[in-house]
Amino acid sequence: MILDFSEAEITRYSRHILLKEVGGIGQARLKAASVLIIGAGGLGSPAALYLAAAGIGRIGLIDHDQVELSNLQRQIAHSEARIGMAKTASASMAMEAVNPLVTIEAHQARIDANNVDQLVANYDLVLDGTDNFETRFLVADACVRAQRTLISAAVLRFEGQLSTFKPHEGAHCPCYRCLYPEPPPAGLVPRCSEAGVLGPVTGVMGVLQATEAMKEILGIGTSLAGILLLWDALDMQFRRIVIPRNPDCALCGGGRLDD
Repeated sequence: MILDFSEAEITRYSRHILLKEVGGIGQARLKAASVLIIGAGGLGSPAALYLAAAGIGRIGLIDHDQVELSNLQRQIAHSEARIGMAKTASASMAMEAVNPLVTIEAHQARIDANNVDQLVANYDLVLDGTDNFETRFLVADACVRAQRTLISAAVLRFEGQLSTFKPHEGAHCPCYRCLYPEPPPAGLVPRCSEAGVLGPVTGVMGVLQATEAMKEILGIGTSLAGILLLWDALDMQFRRIVIPRNPDCALCGGGRLDD
């Protein structure tokens, strides 16, 4: 790993470099890494800002939506002055204001079956911050095909959940479909726009996504692969549930989707 930092970078990232688990080599790994963030909303906003601040070398951001007034209660990358602007453009401005040294690639588009494989394969790691099961399954399937680590989070009302999926790293690592074999029936799980969400809940879960992404890039700590982390903000309790690898999983096991 080549340590090629300017004096400004050494100063900017000094608190990382002081950590023995990170150091100069770890910061170089962050600089060399690329992360795709899917969704520039409540989860994607804090994740994008912290990954930019951390010095991730290349950050992709995909979203098809525009900033609305109702977003501002939780989507901290946006501002009232940017209402009507594309969320990718608004979030890019916020990220560049935090750290102009990182490369930001804004994809103003809806992620779908036509572009998901190319997008996912172009980055080292993927963060899913979307709010619907159709997109979550689309992204999860693409990550398995491309052998990319997926860090997925979801929020609703006062609760959040988070896990890391990287079945390409071994039989002990389940995929998203090991946890959720199929999407739930339409209308069974409401979206935040229907049931509401406490603003800081999205912030906490987005920051946890960024933390797990950095851990995966640095190769430090305990991965959330095989663990579903649940957080209840009202009781301020975290729970960890073990996710077993399903040998008959339609995505990563014997029951292949394309069989």
